[in-house]
Amino acid sequence: MGTVTKALSLLGYFSRSQPEIGLAEMTRQSGMNKATVYRLLSELADQGFVEQVGSGRAYRLGPAFLRLAALREAAVPMREVAQKVLGELSEATGETAHMSVMQGDILATLAYVYSSRHGTRVTMEDAEQITFHATSSGLAVLAHNPPALTERVLAGPLEKRTPQTETDPAVLRAQIEAVRRSGIAESISGFEEDVHSHACPIFDAGQSCYGAIAVAAPVARMTPDLRRSIRHEVARAALRMTRLLGGFAPDTFKHQADALVSAPATAIDPKG
Repeated sequence: MGTVTKALSLLGYFSRSQPEIGLAEMTRQSGMNKATVYRLLSELADQGFVEQVGSGRAYRLGPAFLRLAALREAAVPMREVAQKVLGELSEATGETAHMSVMQGDILATLAYVYSSRHGTRVTMEDAEQITFHATSSGLAVLAHNPPALTERVLAGPLEKRTPQTETDPAVLRAQIEAVRRSGIAESISGFEEDVHSHACPIFDAGQSCYGAIAVAAPVARMTPDLRRSIRHEVARAALRMTRLLGGFAPDTFKHQADALVSAPATAIDPKG
């Protein structure tokens, strides 16, 4: 792992639930030695990507991200478009809808919307990094990218986040192939226990898959009727998201999504 990659990897440990991290804790989480972590954080701080706060001198994300985020959003208002489509998807299914995009070989949450229909719901983290092998979004992305990405992911450590997380590369390859044939991915308790999710890929102007749109629901609420409705709606939302963001779905996926959209979908009572 190069120096730049190591430094950038440290930024992935910050989250809404962990906005500030001390040197000792960052060392523990990263698995690097303390001197290396200190040097990398110091270099990131020099460039404004992190800053130290409080008497304990813990680190948090710095102001450089505000400038970069503003530039990105001005050029491609992706999150604004995503929120609109996700809101419609959440309303249609009554469940949490979210979109994840690739950042190199990492998949991170870009946006999410909660439904007000139920008190119990699947919750998300801002910019949360999610695993390829343990999520429906990750499987959808792997199934619609060149095989080299799958091989890189499966060659690395595959975290077993729950007792149901699949980590056998042979089984995962079979699952990815099934997603490639059907156009939709499904995961039950792979990333988080008691969460049942479905996802479809989204594509850019060159018809390359760069992310996925998904719906996540508590396992206990996933009836056959709800499952049919989610598969119907997430496929429709994936096509819509791709189109609104200036992308084009490959004919193979478009035919698969059209089939999912045209399949009978059970209406969900808006009152739950």
